[in-house]
Amino acid sequence: QVQLVESGGGLVQPGGSLRLSCAASGSISSINAMGWYRQAPGKQRELVAAITSGGSTNYADSVKGRFTVSRDNAKNTGYLQMNSLKPEDTAVYYCNADLTYYSGRYLYTADYWGQGTQVTVSS
Repeated sequence: QVQLVESGGGLVQPGGSLRLSCAASGSISSINAMGWYRQAPGKQRELVAAITSGGSTNYADSVKGRFTVSRDNAKNTGYLQMNSLKPEDTAVYYCNADLTYYSGRYLYTADYWGQGTQVTVSS
């Protein structure tokens, strides 16, 4: 069964760092585009960072210069390095990926979401 599993959230003080991971498991052929989203209480889910299959990246203005998105294609894993964290970064973070996978002898492409991981920035 294909799925995305996130890890790396937690509680951190302002100015601290965390690294989130998003691992794709199952009969994966490739991870195409991958994005990281977050949703704070009472707010809409927003795109934080994204990376294409070719490695091009883009970021929300609020995290530019502080967050870095990357991927390891050999491990079918994406990462979000978060530095200089602020209380307003507190949210549940979700990864999203467009995956190509095998089912039997056929290839399929579909969009998947991770389960979400809580990031809390507080002193």
